[in-house]
Amino acid sequence: MSQSSRRQGILLALTGAIFWGGSGVAGQYLLQDCAFTTEWLVGVRMLVSGALLLLFDFIFYRQNLLTVFRTRRDALEVIAFAIFGMLGVQYTYFAAIKYSNAATGTVLQYLMPIVIVFYTALRTKKWPKSVEILCVLLAVLGTFLLVTHGSLAALAISPTALFWGLLSAFAAAFYTVQPKRLICHWRPTLVTGWGMLLGGLLFVPISRPWIFTGQIDMTALLLFAYIILFGTVIAFGCYLGSLQYIQPAETSILGSAEPLAAILLSVVLLHITFGLYDLLGTICILATVIILARQK
Repeated sequence: MSQSSRRQGILLALTGAIFWGGSGVAGQYLLQDCAFTTEWLVGVRMLVSGALLLLFDFIFYRQNLLTVFRTRRDALEVIAFAIFGMLGVQYTYFAAIKYSNAATGTVLQYLMPIVIVFYTALRTKKWPKSVEILCVLLAVLGTFLLVTHGSLAALAISPTALFWGLLSAFAAAFYTVQPKRLICHWRPTLVTGWGMLLGGLLFVPISRPWIFTGQIDMTALLLFAYIILFGTVIAFGCYLGSLQYIQPAETSILGSAEPLAAILLSVVLLHITFGLYDLLGTICILATVIILARQK
């Protein structure tokens, strides 16, 4: 692979991560301050974004959008990606934010590289390297500090937030690894578009997009538009598009820009308190991706 292609992959991964971090902050405002429901926000986001991505794909490539379903293998992989990858990562992520905040939810999701390390070890039937074991220990320590603030007497976040945050890490790992073959064989916009649209359609009985509860004003509308356009269409397209140029593990590592963006935006715009233990826990978790980034 040429150096320019690798740089393109890195730039795509970083751009997607930063936009996605911003969408978490916007989502926190809509969920906590405007009383949007997680189900409605995720369901409508997926339906609109999926339709837009497929429209863009058709405009740019002028090819049959249904070609991805011509073989049984491709069709099953798209459906699995839609349910366990796209819907899974979005719902668990916003549920974690609803019960904590954008910074905490995003940091917990970035236990994802550790999940990928364990998955790779099981798939290859090889014990993780010593440096990978160190990363696991750092991730456990970081999660402990983030969740308990150094005290076993009580949790610093609710058990519900912890549950959804850990589940989002597993969903993000699946979302990062599973669609690589599809994306290399087809196109990021086509695979992502169908993943979102199918996931949103399957979620309709639960999300019920025709029933809205919450508060709508100009700020809410602008933030919702940001989530759809920048935090979803562009972010997912960039993130998955990077898989054409770099490996899934590298993409997940570069995605560490997402929690950093979420933390900074949360502190500046939403004025959340991010204390010493939160900072130390975040450093431990992000250190795992920095260490893994130095490995081939």
